[in-house]
Amino acid sequence: MKAVYGGFMAAAAFWFIMFSPLTAGSVNFWFMMTLATGSLTVLALLMDRRELKELYAFDPKWIYIGLLSAASLYLLFLAGDRVSSLLFDFAKPQVSGIYSTRSQASPVVVGALLLLWIGPAEEIFWRGFAQRRMAAALGPWKGYLVTTAVYALVHIWAFNFMLFMAALICGMFWGWMYMKFKSVWPGLISHAVWDLVIFVLLPVQGGGAL
Repeated sequence: MKAVYGGFMAAAAFWFIMFSPLTAGSVNFWFMMTLATGSLTVLALLMDRRELKELYAFDPKWIYIGLLSAASLYLLFLAGDRVSSLLFDFAKPQVSGIYSTRSQASPVVVGALLLLWIGPAEEIFWRGFAQRRMAAALGPWKGYLVTTAVYALVHIWAFNFMLFMAALICGMFWGWMYMKFKSVWPGLISHAVWDLVIFVLLPVQGGGAL
């Protein structure tokens, strides 16, 4: 469990640098996110190196489950954006703040990173490594809840309620998928595709695609 706790502390540090008002303006978000997720994934894969074949066994059905879940989550966020904008004055400015990082790289680079690197890497670390090991130590539900809570809390440095809630909902969603299917693949595909759609192709706010 030391590796899991160490990973959590590293994630908290990386996410502080990326999101804190004290540091966010001095770093390129996409470079730092690529470095952070890559570092955490290397940790996960090294620690699980003797079990990789078993842990990442692939079933073609994970593709349509991942795609369907990504579409469902996108529709949930689309509805949530509309409702939150009506209920809370701070919702639109905070969501706009999340999307502001798109200006730090080209649409092609952002899309490629989200689809091929960041989304998959987050699932490998947070669900395939951290949640799996927490579940082994605490039980499936406690492991799920603890990992989801940490995943949401590392986003708190931005002091952005909408970002925190988005992380919490996504963590609950993909954590539940991992618990249900006992494979990283459905959530990995879902996460990667959802990231691409909501951030590049069909953003819920900002006047359309980049």
